[in-house]
Amino acid sequence: MRTLAALLAGVLLCAPALPLTAQGAPRVIAIGDIHGAIHEFKAILNTAGLAGANGQWTGGRAQLIQTGDYMDRGEGTRAVLDLLMALEPQAKRAGGRALALLGNHEAMNLIGDTRDVTREIFATFVDGQSDARREAAWAHYAAIGAARLARGEAVPVVYGQTREAWLTTHPPGFVEYREAFSPRGKYGAWLRDKDMVTLYGGSIFMHAGIAPETAPAKLDDLNDRVRGEVRRLDKFVARLVDEKLALPFFTLQEILQVASSQITAANTLIDAAKADGKEPDGSKLNVSLLIEAQEILKLDSWTVVAGDGALWYRGLATLPDDLAGGPFAALLQRYGATRFVTGHTPTPSRRITARFGGRAILIDTGMLSYYKGRASALQIEGDALTAIYEDGRVPLAVSNQATVWRSPSSSVTAGR
Repeated sequence: MRTLAALLAGVLLCAPALPLTAQGAPRVIAIGDIHGAIHEFKAILNTAGLAGANGQWTGGRAQLIQTGDYMDRGEGTRAVLDLLMALEPQAKRAGGRALALLGNHEAMNLIGDTRDVTREIFATFVDGQSDARREAAWAHYAAIGAARLARGEAVPVVYGQTREAWLTTHPPGFVEYREAFSPRGKYGAWLRDKDMVTLYGGSIFMHAGIAPETAPAKLDDLNDRVRGEVRRLDKFVARLVDEKLALPFFTLQEILQVASSQITAANTLIDAAKADGKEPDGSKLNVSLLIEAQEILKLDSWTVVAGDGALWYRGLATLPDDLAGGPFAALLQRYGATRFVTGHTPTPSRRITARFGGRAILIDTGMLSYYKGRASALQIEGDALTAIYEDGRVPLAVSNQATVWRSPSSSVTAGR
């Protein structure tokens, strides 16, 4: 016989969700940086009425927009990715949407920058063949250096690690992790299809923000730029692998070292020829590869890496506040938007925070325990903004372009 609790749970699961505003538009729930905090992410989804404890979508026509940085640091990274991927089709079938945008940490992993991937995260990719796979990867790596020695060529540092050193920097699960985020990998293919910015209901949702002095004419220019940069690096890595100069699991640092070593070797050859009063032997110069390598070494200026780029910019959180909107009022007008909704920089209070007269809503509240914050979500229903926490809700009042928090003691309501 089913218990009353079980019967009630069944009713709740079967009942139609209520994601519509009074104007008939779907409510929007924005969630900021997760960083692998799977338990906190599940909890705030449940509190916001978007998913049950089993991770199944319950939000009906609601629009979930996650603003990036669901990866790195937290050991639940893989579980968070799996949940986001599962919610996409579930929300779509219900008439809603579960949209994950790219943050700087997703972009980092797509280009092979694994500095914030912990050994615990790598370990979640270990399977029964990991030991054999890791040994084979080491053997392939060592073979590149051996082949250069056999040809009488200098062995760059990138190929010079001892077995012990290499195994230390490539822990169990590393090879599988890099494969999973490759262009054909489960997570890599999914992430490469993601936007970094979207405009919905008058709000610009993105991870970091846009520096007014380098703002593009159109928001979609940023999406095109990031995709193009990731594609360019993918193509370069594939060429290095084809020419047996690198392996598919090489990190960004290793790829840049390979590019630099190729240019150094070419310059050495050219200088030696000049010293002998001869023209360099063109057959020993891979000119097209060298041109590509030079372009790759300019990566610091790319959007996926640049400190003032739209995946890294912190001005919305760090510039002096201005109720009139500061430099962002004109920028929003250009894009036909009311506000930016961004994560990236944990708010000092670890609460959802409005700045620039409500033109910027900062939603990174340090969900992962590493940041000593809390899980949160921003709900947008028409003109009403509400901060959702596991212990209650706080309406965000906006008046005359100035945003003022109501007293939590009088406005926090029980979370549903």
